Amino acid sequence: MSQEEISITTNFDGSEILIFGAVRRDAPPPGSDPLEVIVTVQGPSRPVTVRRKDRRFGIWVNTDASEIDLAPTFYAVSTSGPLAEVLTQTEDLRHRVSVPRAIRAVGTGISDQESFTEALIRIRSDSSAYQVNEGAVRVREQTLFDTAVRLPANLTEGAYRTRIFLTRGGEVLDVHEQAIPVRKVGLERIIYTLAHERPLAYGLLSLVIAVCAGWLASAVFRYIRS
Repeated sequence: MSQEEISITTNFDGSEILIFGAVRRDAPPPGSDPLEVIVTVQGPSRPVTVRRKDRRFGIWVNTDASEIDLAPTFYAVSTSGPLAEVLTQTEDLRHRVSVPRAIRAVGTGISDQESFTEALIRIRSDSSAYQVNEGAVRVREQTLFDTAVRLPANLTEGAYRTRIFLTRGGEVLDVHEQAIPVRKVGLERIIYTLAHERPLAYGLLSLVIAVCAGWLASAVFRYIRS
């Protein structure tokens, strides 16, 4: 990968990582089916509550809710061809490659659980948190491959799991896995640590800053008027 880690600073507006590699063979490739490559990048998974709104008495209110056990905060799938052609359903079920397979929603007791999962995928796809980039992996001479994955600005801290699948005829031949850490640094790290580890100090500091800012704005306004 082009980066060993990603640092989130105060002016962080997203990042792009280049993933590249080469296939090492001990023998000539068998058969006529071409070698295909799938690259997935998965952020930390968290439980998610998805709510459904309905119009009641002229206002929109929450009517139903579904608890999804685990859903990646970020998930990108890049392939060298159409996903349905480079990976079979059986292999997808085994390795959890596609976006729906990466989400765990079991034991909720809701009859239309699938619609809540689809809504989560649609919402996060609109914000680029979930991506399916078919044909984005370039494979040269059945040996070299590369792709670029765009990470949005609202990343969650943690280890981002990257997997590279080599497939032929829809079957997985090999898997390589690597993680890239995403961390807040500088002022972002100080504020985050203070807010989560010392909430009382964070609240008092916020109050002091607000009072000082209000006093300064009032002083400037009086100076302008005079």
